[in-house]
Amino acid sequence: MNAHVPPPTLQSAYDLSPEGATPVMAQFIAAKQEQPDALVFFRMGDFFELFFDDAEVAAKALGLALTKRGKHRDQDIPMAGVPVHAMDGYLARLIRQGFKVAICEQLESPEAAKKRGSKSIVSRGVVRVVTPGTLTEDSLLDARGANRLAAVSVRKGQAAVAVVELSSGAVEVVGCAPEDLAATLAAFRPSEVLVPDRLFSDPDLAAALNASGGVVQSMPQAQADPAAGERRIAALYGVKALDAFGTFEPAEISALGLAAAYLETTQAGRRLALSPPRRAEDAGRLAIDPATRAGLEIDRAQDGGREGSLLNQIDRTVTAGGARALTERLARPLTDPVAIAARLDFVDWWLERRPIRRDVRESLSGSSDMSRAVTRLCLSRGGPRDLAAVRSALAVAERLAGQVAGPGPLDPPPPAGLSALLAALAPTPDTGALLGELHEGLVEEPPHLARDGGLVRPGFRPELDAQRTLRDDSRKVVVEIEQRAQADAGVPFKVRHNAVLGYFLETTAKHAEPLLAARREDGEANPFIHRQTLASQVRFTTVELSELDAKISQAGQRCLAIESEMFEAWRARVEALAGPLRAVAEALAELDVATALAQWAEETNAVRPEVDDSLIFVVEAGRHPVVEAAVTREGLPYTPNDCRLDGSGADCARLALVTGPNMAGKSTFLRQNALLVVLAQAGCFVPAARFRLGVVDRLFSRIGAGDDLARGRSTFMMEMVETAAILTQATERSFVILDEIGRGTATWDGLAIAWATAEALHETNRARTLFATHYHELAALEDRLDHVCNLSMRAREWNGELVFLHEAHAGAADRSYGVQVARLAGVPPKVVARAKAVLDRLETEKSAPARLEDLPLFALAEPHQAFAPAPPSPVESALADIDPDDLTPREALEALYRLKGLET
Repeated sequence: MNAHVPPPTLQSAYDLSPEGATPVMAQFIAAKQEQPDALVFFRMGDFFELFFDDAEVAAKALGLALTKRGKHRDQDIPMAGVPVHAMDGYLARLIRQGFKVAICEQLESPEAAKKRGSKSIVSRGVVRVVTPGTLTEDSLLDARGANRLAAVSVRKGQAAVAVVELSSGAVEVVGCAPEDLAATLAAFRPSEVLVPDRLFSDPDLAAALNASGGVVQSMPQAQADPAAGERRIAALYGVKALDAFGTFEPAEISALGLAAAYLETTQAGRRLALSPPRRAEDAGRLAIDPATRAGLEIDRAQDGGREGSLLNQIDRTVTAGGARALTERLARPLTDPVAIAARLDFVDWWLERRPIRRDVRESLSGSSDMSRAVTRLCLSRGGPRDLAAVRSALAVAERLAGQVAGPGPLDPPPPAGLSALLAALAPTPDTGALLGELHEGLVEEPPHLARDGGLVRPGFRPELDAQRTLRDDSRKVVVEIEQRAQADAGVPFKVRHNAVLGYFLETTAKHAEPLLAARREDGEANPFIHRQTLASQVRFTTVELSELDAKISQAGQRCLAIESEMFEAWRARVEALAGPLRAVAEALAELDVATALAQWAEETNAVRPEVDDSLIFVVEAGRHPVVEAAVTREGLPYTPNDCRLDGSGADCARLALVTGPNMAGKSTFLRQNALLVVLAQAGCFVPAARFRLGVVDRLFSRIGAGDDLARGRSTFMMEMVETAAILTQATERSFVILDEIGRGTATWDGLAIAWATAEALHETNRARTLFATHYHELAALEDRLDHVCNLSMRAREWNGELVFLHEAHAGAADRSYGVQVARLAGVPPKVVARAKAVLDRLETEKSAPARLEDLPLFALAEPHQAFAPAPPSPVESALADIDPDDLTPREALEALYRLKGLET
């Protein structure tokens, strides 16, 4: 169904029944039976090992050596392994190939196992299932991109997408129409998509999943039941009801429940510190379908990378959280002019304050990714460096709160959102206390793992300092004891050590004689205990020396125990403060985005767009942000262009036909104006002298050519599918750019399709449209339709050379200059000359098979009756109103009798 579906359940070629298995192999078989569709990484000391089919599959996927480990039921057991310290690298490669990986860890130490009996083995169990949408490790994630798990549900004609970003704890659910699922999923760009198995038969959903880019996981339909979903969500958050989170539709509860069920399985029941689910209305966002998103290269270029995308060009953020927030803004622009204006106010305020903006950005650059650090600590996957990340971010937030607010009132007054942002940055008593303790107790450069030790500052825990002294400075302690013993006994002692006696005091036989008595001359008990007599030396010990021997040997373990205890205490503090800490992280990200957009606006001389509720689209001296940057790098000037459209038709045309030769800049002109819409509604300034925009509800683009061989669709078929989507979904508030509709078929067929499409967009959809074409015959529409105008990209021939001016001006192009472009492309001169000769003859002898003036207008042409769809039968209508998932057995029986009655 989907090119991104992961490998199927791993069917074993081996007998994995536990009978006759060794204790260790029985543990592996139990883990494998628990996670049959995952590769089980089984912890054995310093290695993760795989057995049976898992070993063979992993060895092939990772290039590992395949060996054997004993036999099970008379079969050799294949084995492969990877070191624990190198696990992340192997894990990343498997996840990229679409595998799920179950981590089966040791749940106790070997010493604890021995306490149960000498033959007891270490307990093991699956602690986590790693999938593309549930990654949290920095080494496996793109720091500047979100990693999302999405769950899809459709109930009673309503669709919903629940999105969980486990790495930051964010949870969002969006309700939408089923036909908008593709646009909604594309906006979130999930790494993994959960779908109830019942929906896999829906071809429209299949197309939406194909466009999402994520690995698709089939889930049992029972887990999408709203009632079961509500119970799972309540258990996930530890509440009795969801009322405190707001009101959710059944489809939204179903999607959230599906995600909760998956997280419960993959995280092995571990309590997750997630933010409360936020319900977002898809109606408040600019809908951008996957084809448009790809064609405009909003956040990814055509090759799948960031280089060459709009996001890459405008991104001036200095923090990972800020980069992800900016990506979210561009992916899901707003449609509410008031909300857009609030974002623009923020950017505007920072644009006017260059010195403080520079200082703020410098401070932000020292911040860390606290959001993901908090998640790892809450999941018990974090380490001391995550604590350092929390400390760093809190310190930056505290500094910024004072830096922005300043000593007195801000003049002019800041936008409304700034006060709330500063309040979020300011430390609370709890976060301030945590910051103070981390400053005091956590070393500047902590180790990667808590078990490595060395994470607590000297002087923070006196008992730890004492143990460190014993561990690291034992020689100094021994010398001190030696000196005290000599002073006390009045004989020359030397402290020695061996494996039998441990630490002992040694002196000559002559000096030892007074110490062999049970008591001293003053009657006190002799503190020196005789241990051994040799030919020329006598060895003694003391209570202090015996205790020191035990203390020194245990000092290292005690240091690690104290530091582990300290780490766990700090980790628990972070978990308890996860909500406030994430609020600080979000405030830092918002501040980064606002200052970054102001920085970009200053660098590119961008202006604030005027966004309102009209149907106006007016651009003065607009520029394509990505193309302009590329041209400027080459030292060439960029030619800006104007564009005027009015959906109402009152001020100017609502549809502009754009003609001109190839390479003259038609596609750049179309994309440029569409990208200005995205930037403006995302709350960014735009590269233009002026831009007024009546807010757009849907953005459509049909640019470029491509086929879908997997589904048997030609280039022309794909073009028609995308055109059909535009014609069925565009409204008078939409903005449409079309490039070369109809070019993939015969000339007159293509012209007819382009003509009818232009009429439909003008008369029926009434959307603001830029329609680029090589069919110069379409220029006649300017005179036939009320709100159509012609634009052309200027080109001139100079001394036999074709010069592109890249200027859009009123009027239709006089010719296409196709032969000249062919020559520029390197077509052999003989072919070019022959083409010119043929063109000259065609132009002098051309005769059209039909007069264009006789073509009927789209609005007056009714479809032929033979193609009109037949009305549904009574049985079909009744079936459409039945949702099997919502019927009780009695209701299902009654429905069956009703259908039987309709049939007769």
